[in-house]
Amino acid sequence: MSMNNKQRWMGGVVLLGGGVLLAALLLKGNEEIHQKQSVEHTAEDVQQNQSGAQPSLTVDVATEKRLLEEQKRAREKAVAEQEAKAAEFLRLQQQAEAAAAQKAAEEYAARNARRLAAQESSDNIPPADLTAKSKQDENKANTQSAKVTDAEKKLAEQQKQRQAQAEADKKAAEAKRKAEEAKKKADAQAKAQAQAEEERKQAAAKKKAEADRKAEAEKKQKAEEARKKAEAEKARDLLENGDKQWMVQVALAANQANADAVASKLRAKGYKVTKSPTSKGIRIMVGPSKDRAAADATRKKITSDESLGMKSAWVIDWVPLDQR
Repeated sequence: MSMNNKQRWMGGVVLLGGGVLLAALLLKGNEEIHQKQSVEHTAEDVQQNQSGAQPSLTVDVATEKRLLEEQKRAREKAVAEQEAKAAEFLRLQQQAEAAAAQKAAEEYAARNARRLAAQESSDNIPPADLTAKSKQDENKANTQSAKVTDAEKKLAEQQKQRQAQAEADKKAAEAKRKAEEAKKKADAQAKAQAQAEEERKQAAAKKKAEADRKAEAEKKQKAEEARKKAEAEKARDLLENGDKQWMVQVALAANQANADAVASKLRAKGYKVTKSPTSKGIRIMVGPSKDRAAADATRKKITSDESLGMKSAWVIDWVPLDQR
């Protein structure tokens, strides 16, 4: 720190302290003045109260003058005290500034003395010592430079190794990522192939099941057609080659009641009656007869019987259902 800065610093400290002291003195003086004014106002109030309470008394002029003089002297005394305190503060401030300036001058003189002593000591060193010291300083500087160079080389080597390691790590991470992507791709392809194979198997199984169902349906249809054909052949054979019975069909009743009524009439005449249901009604027949001629004779007998009232009758060759 220079001497001027120290002087400024000390002066600032002194001024700050003086300002605080002056403010305290001024506040104290104001308080005293305020107290004196309060006393004066109190005396005036008392005097006014007394004059108000006793309006007949006259004011003592001498007493009033005396009080005014006392108040004036009190104010002058307070002002004089404040001026004295301010003068004392200025004196103390000047003393502090002088002390600070003297101290700064002493420090400056001591610093100059130390610098001169150091200069004289360096002037007394022999040239050989100066050369040796210069060489030592040079060697020291070279050693320090070599250390710095080695440190820089070491740092560069470490940085190079870190870069190489980072590059190797980056390549390893890239290779790992590619391997994982290839594995995922292979897994996805295998999964897709397996799914496609499963779908193909399901489609083939469905197609085979459909073909089997169609074959079974065709087989059943052919079997049904063969059965119907065999039954038709059997019926035709029975009609053509089976034991035929000659019957006289006398009526085709619309319902069972009518058929029973007709059958009762015929049975009452001694005829053997057979009823056979058909898709168009109930067939009522008389017989069987041993041949067509006998059946025709029976037909004529029935149609000629007025009590039966069956004018339409005809001969048929009939095969019972259990023989068809």
